[in-house]
Amino acid sequence: MNLILNAFSKTARILPKNIRVGLTQKLIDKFLEKYAEIEVINGEIIEQRKDIPTIYIGNHLSNVDGVVLNKLLKNNDIAFMAGVKLSKNLVTNLVLETVNTIQITPNSADKKAIKQAINHLKNKGSIFIFPEGTRSRLGSMIRAKKGFVLLAKMSKAQLVPIGLEGTEKLLPINNEDMGKEKFNHSRVRVIFGKPFNLPEKEQDNRAIWTEYACEYSMKKIAELLSPKYRGVYR
Repeated sequence: MNLILNAFSKTARILPKNIRVGLTQKLIDKFLEKYAEIEVINGEIIEQRKDIPTIYIGNHLSNVDGVVLNKLLKNNDIAFMAGVKLSKNLVTNLVLETVNTIQITPNSADKKAIKQAINHLKNKGSIFIFPEGTRSRLGSMIRAKKGFVLLAKMSKAQLVPIGLEGTEKLLPINNEDMGKEKFNHSRVRVIFGKPFNLPEKEQDNRAIWTEYACEYSMKKIAELLSPKYRGVYR
């Protein structure tokens, strides 16, 4: 896929955005159909959450994770929190254009992005966040960043955990160049968990509570996964 997108990206900028996005989406759909055998578990939860402000959180294995999830969640007015570095690569930027995103600067208190996300939730939209902040090079869960806890606390939106399996084989990580990652045939499982609220704050120490709330939420994702994918949240 990326060989085709690489070639396409060199001429795509001269096309009107609506045509460029449409062509990119068709390429994505064709390659998902060709390479991915997607199994969705508890998919009825998506329908039940329509028009209900929701923060979806999931483990992160591959650059294709967002593409797969967007295909499933696109009717739920979903916006993905995406790191700004993705827009700097020609290929990943093309893919990003097919997804509704809120760009966020990693490892910072990005007040603008948080405000955008809260406003989207207030308008009955939904947000997706990869709490780990980066794709796991281990093929299993790594320690999460705690920023999503602040968003959930400020917005009072419920969270829905999502477990992803198999995407690390569908589009393996290329540490040298994201634009050179290649698709392989793979079975992919997407498991939706039950909606939940952050745990009640039982003490005044905000840092301790935030750490606990993060751990509590990440274990909701881990519970959906096969043991080998649970990593630090076993």
